[in-house]
Amino acid sequence: MKQEIKVPAVGESITEATIGSWTKKSGEFVKRNEILMLLETDKASVEVVAENDGVLTILPGNEAGAVVKIGATVAMLDTDAKPSAEAAAPAAAATAAAPSTAAPAPTSTAASQHLSPAVQRIVTEKGLEPSTIQGTGKDGRLTKGDVLDASAPAKAAAPAPAAKAAPAPQVSAAEVMAARGPSKQGEKKLVPMTTIRKRIAERLKEAQNTSALLTTFNEIDMTKVMDLRSKYKDKFKEKYGLNLGFNGFFVKACVEALKATPAVNAWINGTDIEYHNYYNIGIAVSTDKGLMVPVVKDADMLSLAGIEMAVRDLALKGRDGKITPNDLSGGTFSITNGGVFGSLLSTPILNFPQSGILGLHKIQDRPMAINGKVEIRPMMYVAFTYDHRIIDGKEAVGFLVKVKELIEDPERLLLEV
Repeated sequence: MKQEIKVPAVGESITEATIGSWTKKSGEFVKRNEILMLLETDKASVEVVAENDGVLTILPGNEAGAVVKIGATVAMLDTDAKPSAEAAAPAAAATAAAPSTAAPAPTSTAASQHLSPAVQRIVTEKGLEPSTIQGTGKDGRLTKGDVLDASAPAKAAAPAPAAKAAPAPQVSAAEVMAARGPSKQGEKKLVPMTTIRKRIAERLKEAQNTSALLTTFNEIDMTKVMDLRSKYKDKFKEKYGLNLGFNGFFVKACVEALKATPAVNAWINGTDIEYHNYYNIGIAVSTDKGLMVPVVKDADMLSLAGIEMAVRDLALKGRDGKITPNDLSGGTFSITNGGVFGSLLSTPILNFPQSGILGLHKIQDRPMAINGKVEIRPMMYVAFTYDHRIIDGKEAVGFLVKVKELIEDPERLLLEV
């Protein structure tokens, strides 16, 4: 029986997807639950698996990179077909032939046809003849050591110099450039944007074109939260099986700041302001597919450990390409951390249609005036980008100051007072 393999529904409002890659070839036998292809939508990558054993046939026009409609048939699976045994005969013949006669050692001429880039460079620089060098690498290939130890072939004796040396010929710049080979200035490589990358570009540009973006900055003394983390990190890992990071502290601080500043947890919907009485915090994650912002749902209902576990699980799903559209939807506010890449200060862009995003940065020791004395403290610059159409400057500054106060007094944060 032949079964249709269709593009599955992968979330509301998504009408098409891009075939990122096929993990199986047309004509190949596949087993049930094996991954057949990877679909890329504007939000996530989705794996499509075989529902039964059978032979796969990819329909024309559905190769990797093709844009397909949700529900479209992209391949067929013949469940009555059996695995092909065509490869068995050549393999058996090769096995039988192997013991019949010993293969001769590869010659240096053959080895010279498989020079690595490093070996080829040394051969060229030293003017060596690969066929005269005995290779000691696998299958007689030349290694870097072989060519470094080899000497350049002796050159014919130069004729006796004339009584007066002839003047050196004049060489033009064009001749020098020609001798170096063709220029690489004009080389280009065009790679189609993935569906996810196109959507990221569209959303970021939409945020810039639609919102009145403004960023306010502050700095946070991380001393107390780092001391608290240092004191309990071993017990935390022993109990929950994960490292105690800073995500939980900042998510909880943002939730409390959002409660105090409802406009930051709202956005503009047409001519209305849409307020949200729930707190879904997006955490920006960098993956091979691009930037994703999976969402910690109902963060106000989670403990510090619950937030850390949720962030870890989402990060692992993002790394493994298993993020679903549901994981990326429903966010009301976002946090991005450029500090993990070494950024000291930046201005994040809104995750549209949200009205606010908090940017975290690298923790760096700096001299600070504390009670009239200079002390070295671990400081972090934070940046809050907001939509000025809905959030006033006073509210924006108040929001960021609230986050600062809570992180600098983590006991108060954890006690929610």
